[in-house]
Amino acid sequence: MPASLTTTFTNRILQGAAASLLVLALAGCSTTKDRMTTGSVPKLTKPVEEMDATELRSATDRLGQAYEKNPRDPVTGVSYANLLRMNGRDTQALAVMQQVAIANPGDRNVLAAYGKAQAAAGQFQQALDTIGRAQTPDRPDWKLISAQGAILDQMGRASDARQRYRDALDIQPNEPSILSNLGMSYVLTGDLRTAETYLRSAASQPTADSRVRQNLALVVGLQGRFPEAEQIARRELSPQQADANVAYLRGMLSQPNSWQKLAAKDKAPQAAGDSNTN
Repeated sequence: MPASLTTTFTNRILQGAAASLLVLALAGCSTTKDRMTTGSVPKLTKPVEEMDATELRSATDRLGQAYEKNPRDPVTGVSYANLLRMNGRDTQALAVMQQVAIANPGDRNVLAAYGKAQAAAGQFQQALDTIGRAQTPDRPDWKLISAQGAILDQMGRASDARQRYRDALDIQPNEPSILSNLGMSYVLTGDLRTAETYLRSAASQPTADSRVRQNLALVVGLQGRFPEAEQIARRELSPQQADANVAYLRGMLSQPNSWQKLAAKDKAPQAAGDSNTN
């Protein structure tokens, strides 16, 4: 079973509230693919999102060996922690980033990665504090702002989260990863129509990657339009990846009271303060 887009897609819809429909994008809060190109870090033959389970484990082992040789190196540590999280080893990733952060207390990239590892491990308030320390008021980073939004969504603070996404969009207009996070925020509160609007906007951007389109496929499927969802889910993926994602999507939507509950909630009157203002 592919451990790249399939794992990302399924893990993100099987965790958290509302049958785990929030996509955090904590691997960077952007659609930029992680590539290891620094000389001290073993080079990968392909982007991690395109690796199968065997390739992902092999890459993680190689990064782990490099980390053991130089645990203070920030690039190696961040890269290794990212791969650990992609393997579902959140506790180990957090331990790695904790050590790297101690060795590099002023490194903005390290602090950002540490905050993401904390969030992945469920330490949401600590993650907000850490990412806040990584931010610079005079040169705010939209990726960190979007990361804060994703964490706030996991804390159930949807209004605060959406404001952070809009703040990020002020800096980086039409960024598909931010639009995708914003759309999935509305999924958490059952507003599927608004969620689809944002996700379609995200998917239409030239820089959108397959992860954004998988989120759109999920939301379309949650509204009962499975043939359309399947068509979206199969774009740009290998037949094996597409079949796996579609199988998980079918399983997700066939579970009792999953999308039916969200669809019913979507039809209910929305709160006046929670309308689409972007």
